[in-house]
Amino acid sequence: MARRLTTGAELIGCWAVLTGLWIVLIGPVDTLEWAVGAGAALLAAGAARGARRAAERR
Repeated sequence: MARRLTTGAELIGCWAVLTGLWIVLIGPVDTLEWAVGAGAALLAAGAARGARRAAERR
C-alpha cells in the first residue's frame, strides 16, 4: 500500500512540474495546448518512473 502511494505521489508530482513548465514556456495557453502538454507530461512522468525503477534494480 505504501509503495502505491509513493509511486502515485511521484507520478503526480513529476506530472505537475512538467505541466507547469510546459505552460510557462509556451506563453498564452488555450485548451488544446494545455491538454497536449498535460498528456505529454504524463507520458514523460511515466517514463521517468520506469527509468528510476530500472536504475534501482541495478
